[in-house]
Amino acid sequence: MDSDYPEHLLAREPAPPHAGEQAFAMWHFSEDPALRRFEPRPTASYPETRLVWAVDTRHAPMFWFPRDCPRGCIWPVSTTTEEDQERFFGQSGTRRVHVMEAEWLERVRAVQLYAYRMPTQPFRPHDLVGGYWVADEPVEAIERTQVTDPIARHAAAGIELRITPSIWPFWDRVTRSTVAFSGSRLRNSAPRRP
Repeated sequence: MDSDYPEHLLAREPAPPHAGEQAFAMWHFSEDPALRRFEPRPTASYPETRLVWAVDTRHAPMFWFPRDCPRGCIWPVSTTTEEDQERFFGQSGTRRVHVMEAEWLERVRAVQLYAYRMPTQPFRPHDLVGGYWVADEPVEAIERTQVTDPIARHAAAGIELRITPSIWPFWDRVTRSTVAFSGSRLRNSAPRRP
């Protein structure tokens, strides 16, 4: 475990490091190339609170997708059973899996994505979601970099990217397992089948 990673501050065990992981930093991902200042605002999940959201370097791969792309991310933690380790990670040797729906594949390939590095000072860990950080005040980005070829980026990071017709069968198995998981934009997924 990287000694600079503030694991002790998080609400849950972090994802394992990924290949090529850079130093701890805060990031905001967007398809907008012209952002500079981030104002606190409500989100669909937290409409009563106005916040600026960021993700740390360790968890940044969960955002190597178009903003609205539904995806699920899993990794083993200290309480993951051997059965679930085998079931979800098998013989692949990967410690992180990201799942997305096939309908989004062309959009992932074509996305123009930007990573804004944020100052760490105004951020605190989110109370419930490990790897997510929030600030109550406006935040100015330090720099902007382009995130090119998210699919190749996953491969280079040693993160298995699984593409499926529907995320729901995977999601239903994961939420009843002992692996850690995170889901984003699931409301944009293909409808559940009975």
